[in-house]
Amino acid sequence: MSNTYDVIIIGAGPGGYVCAIRAAQLGLRTAIVEKEWLGGVCLNVGCIPSKSLLKNAEVAEILRQRGKDFGFSFDNLKLDFGAAVKRSRQVSSRLTKGVASLMKNNGIDVHFGMAVLKSKASVEITDKDGQKNTLEAKHIVIATGAHPSLIPGIAADGQKVLTYREAILQEKLPASAVIIGGGAIGVEFATVWNAYGCKVTIVEMLPALVPREDEEIGAELARQFSRIGIAVKTATKVEGVEISGGMVKVKINGPAGAETLEAEQTLVAIGFKPNSENLGLEALGVKVERGFIYVDERMQTNVPGVWAIGDVTGRFMLAHVASAQGIVCAENMAGHPSVTLDYAAMPAATYSHPQVASFGLTEKQAQEKGYDVKVARFNFQANGKALGLGAYQGFIKIVTDGRYGEILGAHLIGPEVTELLPELTLAHNAELTIEDIAHNIHAHPSLSEVIMEAAHGLTGGYIHG
Repeated sequence: MSNTYDVIIIGAGPGGYVCAIRAAQLGLRTAIVEKEWLGGVCLNVGCIPSKSLLKNAEVAEILRQRGKDFGFSFDNLKLDFGAAVKRSRQVSSRLTKGVASLMKNNGIDVHFGMAVLKSKASVEITDKDGQKNTLEAKHIVIATGAHPSLIPGIAADGQKVLTYREAILQEKLPASAVIIGGGAIGVEFATVWNAYGCKVTIVEMLPALVPREDEEIGAELARQFSRIGIAVKTATKVEGVEISGGMVKVKINGPAGAETLEAEQTLVAIGFKPNSENLGLEALGVKVERGFIYVDERMQTNVPGVWAIGDVTGRFMLAHVASAQGIVCAENMAGHPSVTLDYAAMPAATYSHPQVASFGLTEKQAQEKGYDVKVARFNFQANGKALGLGAYQGFIKIVTDGRYGEILGAHLIGPEVTELLPELTLAHNAELTIEDIAHNIHAHPSLSEVIMEAAHGLTGGYIHG
């Protein structure tokens, strides 16, 4: 391997490896440095294995709780949670091997080890044996991601107090769990563990689950969780965690007053902090705000030749955003035409049961911005495909500007709504109106008809509502 490149990328997650591929496609000699895994958190202990577990959970939920609806009965049903985890590891392994092949096929050199910027054009790598190697490049891209936040005074031991990383790898199902944090990670683990019979309680400090979403979405998710036996405590603060007698005791204070929850394990899922320390940024004068690396719309930092993408920038901490930033970064480094990302219109997806998906402004945000807000909702309960699937909880909500029919945002909760969102984000980005959505013919029966129905509700009246 050469020690001189056009581009060195630190971090091989969804931002880093995508940036490397696009840079190589544009003719830049590219190296990527990774301290642990190709594919990063997403492919190894995040997005991908969790979706495998959620599919298992869907099957388990049908067999345990809804078999009668589908005509199934069992004298001695056995669910093997360990087998589900092993399947998730196989899925993860397959994709990470795929990333390795992509690196090879695109002529990208892969270096494993810890990286530190020695200058704006050089990176020192220390491998697992302590051996050091220095690489040089015209451009350096920081794609180091983020790590879980913890509550001050509460340490994760990986056995009783977990972060997502320990939780996704453990093959033994806890009998009971308190999940601290009602965001995407919290509600997804609640879905998985509850489906296999774990007694789950979610504690969320803010007034609703998935607090980044429209208020109605969080309220609906809480209703559906309560229906399947997941206890939800919102507007509730965690005041302490202690381990006693082999159990975890979580002290909380909320609308019901002070109480102590006891469980076999607790999962802390309250957010993430950027991996920006010990990279040599301070010595170079790279601008950092609350740990996040400042970048412009081209993904360049304030130091020419040093770039950053993904969670470490704090713009929108999602894998697909990191990948989009990676492409924009590579194109700008290569002097190739690119785009400016609109973070306000980025799609968000949560794979709980039911799923949650959204983009753009909530109804409240649109009102606060002074739009002539018009909203339409349509329930999955009136959708033939959803009824046939036996998954008809939830609704779609579209927020528009009544003056021009501009689509300002969309908020969905229900079956496979993460797959329905791209029609709406494409319409928004292409500056289509709600009338264009209403007149687009949707296949019947399909879940996507709820989008058409909501659009009709804004243009003249619901057809089946």
